[in-house]
Order: sequence, then structure tokens, then C-alpha cells
Amino acid sequence: MGAGHHHRLHLPGDSLVHRLPPQCKLAAVVCFALVVVATPREWFGLFAGYGALLAAVAVIARVPPGFLLRRMAVEVPFVVFAVALPFVGSGERTPFLGLSLSVAGLWAAWNILVKATLGVLASVLLAATTDPRMILLGAQRLRLPSLLVQIAMFMLRYLDVILAEMRRMRVARESRGFAARDVRHIPVIARSAGALFIRSYERGERVHLAMLSRGYTGSMPVLADGSASSRQWLAAGMLPGVALVALLGVWGLA
Repeated sequence: MGAGHHHRLHLPGDSLVHRLPPQCKLAAVVCFALVVVATPREWFGLFAGYGALLAAVAVIARVPPGFLLRRMAVEVPFVVFAVALPFVGSGERTPFLGLSLSVAGLWAAWNILVKATLGVLASVLLAATTDPRMILLGAQRLRLPSLLVQIAMFMLRYLDVILAEMRRMRVARESRGFAARDVRHIPVIARSAGALFIRSYERGERVHLAMLSRGYTGSMPVLADGSASSRQWLAAGMLPGVALVALLGVWGLA
């Protein structure tokens, strides 16, 4: 997998976090997310501690707070859903600023917001410190199903190609005076989507034939040594390890 242009989620750098092998970081983020999900929603202090751990990782990786905040916009649907829960929840109600809110809904909203925020923040840090192609290489090193990894690899490789094709089709429509203003133009958009699908399918067929002619046998060659040392695994494991120790410690005192 050759190096290409930088993805907008990736922030190139040379920090300790950037240099860690991708499989170490990928495993660390998954394990950290599992610890966060396993934490009872009432343990506010632990969630604050998890946030502090992620903040420490961001400082070590030299990822600016503004960079993280802008890329956490993906969490907006979770926020909208969580905000609605206190209003539609059932059971005991509590007044707040003249509103009657569901206690169970408030707890559910808090649970979703805090865990989703921590999970998204950890994922954004992973993406910021790891090139997308290296993340897929890390998934391959972790023995994820080869077919899924290859599908994701090709999706990443050709997504920009398909988007560029879609932009060219839009420019062609607009150059002929087309402008989608109301529902009457839906058939034109639908035909364009169908044409884009056919072009993408045909491109995929050509790419597959080209790969077969070059000796493709069902697995992609790995051109770089992505092995990780025990020290690198230990460094990556500090994030979920400290979180797990804190969770077990509080659990033992509870």
C-alpha cells in the first residue's frame, strides 16, 4: 500500500504516538472503548479520568484541541438523539427550567453522550496520528478477515476517484443549464446516480481484470515491515491499561 495524499482526518507528525505501529494503536483504541462502555454511568469521576487520559495522548501527539473539536462533528447525531431522550422518556419526572424531564431519560442521555464522546475522541486521535492506509495495514496485522480489509482498502483508494467522477457529472449538468430546485428534478438526479453506479461497477471490473493479469491471487502484498516490538505494545497499552486499572480499583472499592 503506497503512500498517497493525506486524508483530512490525518495530521502528519513525528511524535511518539505517530511512530507507534498501527496495529498497536488500533488494539489500544478498541480496548479503551470496551473499558469505557463497561464503566457504570454513575461513576462520573472515572469518565473525567478517561478524558484526562485522552487529553494526555493528544498533548504527547501534539494534536491541537481545535483540530479534534472540528472533527468530532460526526457525533452530532448522537447528541441530537441524546438530547431528545429526557423529553420522550417515561417514568419519574423532574422539573428543570420550567420543563418536565424524565429521570431515566436524563441518565440515558448522559450515558450515551459521555461514552460516545470518549469513543469518538479516541477514534479521532487514532485517525489524526495514523494514515488511513496504515490503519488498514494494522487491521491486517491483527488478523481481521482479509476480505473485509481488502474491501475497505479499495473503498479508501477509489473513494476520491468516484467523488471526482460525481463532480464532473454535476459540472456537466450545470453547464447545460440544469439546477435542482424542486421535486420535478428528482428523476434527473436519479438517472445520474444510476449512471454513476454503472461507471463505478465497470471501473471495478476493469481494476479486477488488471489485478488478475498482474498475478492477484486473493491477497494483497505487504511491502513494508509492520511488526511491533514488545516495548511498542506496552506503550500503546498504557491508555487502556491505566483506564482498566482505574475501573477495577473503583469497582473493588464500591
